[in-house]
Amino acid sequence: MIQINEDIFLNENEIHEDFVHASGPGGQNVNKVATAVQLRFDILHSNSLPEETKQRLSKLGGKRVTQDGVLLIDARRYRNREKNRQDALNRLILLIQKAAIKPKVRVPTRPGVIAHERRLSAKRKASEKKQSRRFSADAD
Repeated sequence: MIQINEDIFLNENEIHEDFVHASGPGGQNVNKVATAVQLRFDILHSNSLPEETKQRLSKLGGKRVTQDGVLLIDARRYRNREKNRQDALNRLILLIQKAAIKPKVRVPTRPGVIAHERRLSAKRKASEKKQSRRFSADAD
């Protein structure tokens, strides 16, 4: 069991890892050893996450979530397979922690009386300034 926060624990059986050849630094080691990790987490069929967290995680995942609801995380930052595994797992945990936080509901408010008066006063001043710039026939 992997602890996400005090309420959510993730079953390790729900995470699938594939190891592939990584590009980048490593010399001949890159061509011989599969050090990059592709972590797959099936969001829709997970029993560990509440439904609302699943929905938020799908949105947070963006392009990394397939049409089947599987979250894909590629980790190829390090030359070591174990470090890449840990990196992918940490990124998954961070995503789930973000998804577990309920967004605050915005309560619509109205401007106060003083702000309303200030706005109308500014509009009146602008109007008077423009009125004074106008050409009048009486001035001729």
